[in-house]
This record gives sequence, structure tokens and C-alpha cells, in this order.
Amino acid sequence: MVKFITRKLLIMCLTVALISLAVFYIITLPPGDFLTRYIGRLTAAGESVDPAMIAQLREQYALDKPFAVQYWRWFSNIVLHGDFGYSFTLAMPVSTIIRAYIVPTMALSLVTMLFTYLVSIPIGIYSAVHQYSVGDYLFTTIGFLGQAIPNFLMAILLMFVSFKLTGDTMLGMFSPGMQNAPWSWAKVVDLLKHCIIPIIVIGTNNTCGLIRTMRSQMLDELGKNYVMTGRAKGLKAKAIRYKYCVRAAVNPIVSSIGWSLVGIFTGSTITAIVLNLPSMGRVMYDALIDQDMYLAGSWLFLMAIVTVIGTFISDVLLAWLDPRARKEYLKG
Repeated sequence: MVKFITRKLLIMCLTVALISLAVFYIITLPPGDFLTRYIGRLTAAGESVDPAMIAQLREQYALDKPFAVQYWRWFSNIVLHGDFGYSFTLAMPVSTIIRAYIVPTMALSLVTMLFTYLVSIPIGIYSAVHQYSVGDYLFTTIGFLGQAIPNFLMAILLMFVSFKLTGDTMLGMFSPGMQNAPWSWAKVVDLLKHCIIPIIVIGTNNTCGLIRTMRSQMLDELGKNYVMTGRAKGLKAKAIRYKYCVRAAVNPIVSSIGWSLVGIFTGSTITAIVLNLPSMGRVMYDALIDQDMYLAGSWLFLMAIVTVIGTFISDVLLAWLDPRARKEYLKG
């Protein structure tokens, strides 16, 4: 297992380095550089430009140097100093923006991911065990609808329902009166109420997809010979299902953690705009619109790192659950 994890870590580091190169290439694709666009924006607004500051920034980010030097300066600043560059749209370092928004973004994403797996796995098992029952048809219908309805439309529908039932659309993470209030039990309850719609909206698509995956895998396992052998030896049906079938059927679910996390991050970007959430999604959207390349590129890089880490975690969990996967990987 140690050899497996070490090999995966080395591949993960190499992948992150290659992704950083691709991201930097993307952020340098537009003609000119971000300083040129920044000067043009200030000039169009009739504001003065400080030549000393422009020269300092050009030297700091090696904008007058070849691509390889620029990339190394950007990548080494991130790795060694935690310096992701400067956002001219928000007029502050990118690292400051990331620190301000990464906690609510990660918290919302992780809670949504927990919701996704806690809901999808039991429902998938139920649908497989009670195949063609009323519950199976009901969850199948809900699953198809959940995958078909776009996140922004579902957010609008849930806000409408919330307004009709409570008189509050549940925009943002807090009610207006609780936004700047000191932390108390009432503020925690208000936060939890405002998290219900974002979690449902962001998690529904992945949840419905994983329900279908879990159902199909369980049906496949329930039809295998070892199930018949276990029943012939006198094992109870529940013991066979939950001790053997579920453990084998959950493997594809575990291996999906990496791309599920990406889907949640992508969904949170759209949902953050519709629901006015203080997450990185809205900042990312504004950065792309304003061509704030260092902010947009840094967020893309962080998303890639989260994806790689999620894939690493899923691979380790899969190797722990199914030793065959670990042996096949080490043989290859």
C-alpha cells in the first residue's frame, strides 16, 4: 500500500506541474498582457497611470521576458511564496481574494458532496433491491428530472417556493439582519436555513447520476454467482447484500470522487451568481468577464489541484476497498 501511495503522489505532483503550465499558457493567450489592458482601462476612464508602479509590476512578473521565464516566475512565486499575482479588477493581491472566499466555497462544496453520497448510495441500494417497485419508479423519475433541470432554473424554482412558503427567497448566506451580527445560535440557524437551497441545487445533478450508477452496479452484483452460492450456504439475504454486494458495487462511486468534486465546483459557480452566495464562483465569473487573467488563472489552477487531490483520494480509497485494483496498478 505504501508503494502504491508513493507512486500515486509522484504522478500527482507531475500532473499538477503540467496543469500549471497549461493554465499559464491559457492566461497568456490574449494579445498583450494584463498591464496593457490595465493601462488601457485607466486611460479610457480618464485616470492617471503611475509609470513607476507599472515598471515595478512588469519587473515583478517578468512580463518583458520570454514565456519560460514568465512561467517559472509565476509558478515559483505560487509554490515558494504563495503569491498568485495581482488582481487589477479588485485592486488587491490574488492570494488575499482567495483567502477571503476559499473557506465558504470549500465548506459549501464539501457539505454538498457529503449530502450527495449520503443520499445517493442508500437510494441506489433501495432501488436495486426493490427493482420495478413504486419506490424504484419514483426515484428513477426524480433522478432523470434532477439531471435534466439546469442548476440555475432549479435555484429560481426553489427560491420561488421558499418565498411562497416563508416570505423569504433565501438569497445569500445570511438574512439582512444577521449579516453583520455577532455569532450566536440564532445566526447559526439562519446560516443553516440559507444553506438548504444551495446544497440541493448544487448536489442534485451529481446525486441523481450516482443513484443511477449505484442502482445499476447493485443489480449487476445481485445477479452474480457468489450471491447464489451464499444463499445456498445459508447466509441471510441482508448479510449478502450489505457485506458483499454493496462493497463491490460502491467501487465506481468511490472512483467518481474526483470528477464529482469538479462538478460541484462548476455548479457552485452558476449557483453563486443566481443565489448571491459569497463564494469564489461569482469572483471567477467577474474575473473572466473583465479578463483579470491572474485571478482567473489562479482559480483554474486551484480547481485543477482540487481535482487531482480528489482523484488521489478516490484511488487510495478504491485500492483500500478493492485490493485487485491496487495489484493491477502495481503490475502495470
